[in-house]
Amino acid sequence: MKMKVQLQILCGFLVLGILSGCSKNPVTGKKEIIFMSEDKEKALGAESHPSVVASMGLYDDKNLNAFINEKGKAMGKISHRPELTYQFFIVDSPVVNAFAVPGGYVYFTRGIMAHFNNEAEFAGVLGHEIGHVTARHSASQQTKQVFSQGVLLAGSVLSPTFRGLADQASQGLGLLLLKYSRDHESQSDELGVEYSSKIGYDAHEMADFFGTLKKISEKSGQSIPTFQSTHPDPGNRQVKVEKLATTYQAAHQAKYEVNRDAYLRRIEGLIYGIDPKQGFVEDGQFFHPGLKFQFPVPSGWQSENTPAQFQMASKDGKAMMLFTLAEGKSLDEAAQTVIKNYGLQVSENNKITINGNPAIALVSKQAAEGQAAAANAAQVASWLIQYNGNIYAIHGVAGSTDFGANFNQFKGVAQGFKALTDASKLNREPDRIHIKTVQNSGSLRDALKSYNMPDNKMDDLAILNGMDLSAKVDKGMLIKTLGK
Repeated sequence: MKMKVQLQILCGFLVLGILSGCSKNPVTGKKEIIFMSEDKEKALGAESHPSVVASMGLYDDKNLNAFINEKGKAMGKISHRPELTYQFFIVDSPVVNAFAVPGGYVYFTRGIMAHFNNEAEFAGVLGHEIGHVTARHSASQQTKQVFSQGVLLAGSVLSPTFRGLADQASQGLGLLLLKYSRDHESQSDELGVEYSSKIGYDAHEMADFFGTLKKISEKSGQSIPTFQSTHPDPGNRQVKVEKLATTYQAAHQAKYEVNRDAYLRRIEGLIYGIDPKQGFVEDGQFFHPGLKFQFPVPSGWQSENTPAQFQMASKDGKAMMLFTLAEGKSLDEAAQTVIKNYGLQVSENNKITINGNPAIALVSKQAAEGQAAAANAAQVASWLIQYNGNIYAIHGVAGSTDFGANFNQFKGVAQGFKALTDASKLNREPDRIHIKTVQNSGSLRDALKSYNMPDNKMDDLAILNGMDLSAKVDKGMLIKTLGK
C-alpha cells in the first residue's frame, strides 16, 4: 500500500515534468526534467543577493572588483548561456570560498582572492562557478530533492529547537545550503577548463590551485575520504583537471596566459584573515572596535561572526545565543518587534539597567502548535540594550528541559555587555598582504625570513604563496608577505 502511494506520487511528478518541466540543458543539449523555470532562477538570484550581502558584506576594493567583473563578463559571453546578465562580487569573508546562485550571481570571498597566485588560477575557479550557473545545477538539484522528498529542504546548522530564530537571522540563504553532487562538481571543473581556456588562460594553473585547496583542508583538519563527501577530493580534482587542461590545449593550439605578477600586484594591501574592525573573539570576550562594545563568550562555546549578527553555541548544541541589531526607535518598540517577529509568548518583561545602559529583559516561549510541539517549545531569554544610539538584542535560546540550566549563562553574557575602552582593542589593525621582491635566490623560507616574517606564520605564508617552504625562488621574483 505504501509503495503504491509512493508510485502514484512519483508518476504525478513525472506527468508534471513531461507537461511543464521538460527542458534542454544549455551545456549538454539533452532534455531533462527541471521544475524551476529560467525566470524563477533569475528571481531566486535577485532574492538571494541581499541575504548574501547582509550575511557576509561586500569587500570595498574598486580595482579588484573591476578586474573580476571584466573577466567575468568576458567569460559569460563565451559561456553556454551568454544571454544572462552575470554579476560578480567580492564578499568580505576570510573563508577560502567561491559560490554562485542561479541567475548569474557569482561571489568570491576575499579569502580566496588572497590565495590565488595568478590570473589563470582565478579564471579557472571563475569558470567553475559560471559552469554551475550555465549547467543549471541549482535547478537540477532542487528537482532531485523534490523527487526524493516531495519538498525542497533548506537545512540548518542548528537543531530544530533553534530554527525559529535561525530562519529569521538567515532568511533567503537556504539556497546556498544545497550541496551539488560529485557529478555536478566534476562537470563544473570541465567547464572551468573550457571557459578559462577560451578567454586565454592556462588551465593547468586551475589544477595547481586544487593543490592549494588540499593543503588548506589538511591544515584545518578537514581532509575527508572522497566517498564521504559530495565534493570530490581536491587532490583527485587536481589530477583530473591537469589531464583536462592537457587534452584541451592539445586540441586547441594557442598561447595561454598565466599573468602571475600582474595578479599579485592587484592584491597588494588585501586584508588577510579576520578584520578586527568587524569584531573578534579574544580572551573569552567578543570585542567590536567599530561599534565600541564588548561582552563575554562562554568558555568552550563555538562562535561565528558576520556583518548581520554574532552567533555562539555550546558544543552539545543544547544552547545558543544570538547578538544583533534590534528594529525599533525605542526599547519598547524594539521589544514588541522581537515578540512579533519570533512569535514569542512572554512570561517576564522587566525594565533594567546594564552597566549604565537602559535595557529590557524578557523571558518567553516560542509559540508552538499542537500538544507535542508545545511540550518541546524553545524558551528564549532576551535583552534589548540601548547603547551609543543603537538598540541591540541578545537572545539566549534552549529547549524547555535545558533552559533553566543555561539561564544564568545567558544572563551573564547580557550583563557583561559594556563599553569598549581598551585602546589596544579599539586600534587593532588587520593583517594585509604585501607583495615583496625576492632579494637573493634561495628557498621561499629564506626569502620570507629576509622580510622578518615570524615562524608562526610560515605555514600560512607557504600556502598563500602556493609553494612549499623549501621551494626555490629566484632573485627578482614576487612573493606574498603579511603585515599591518
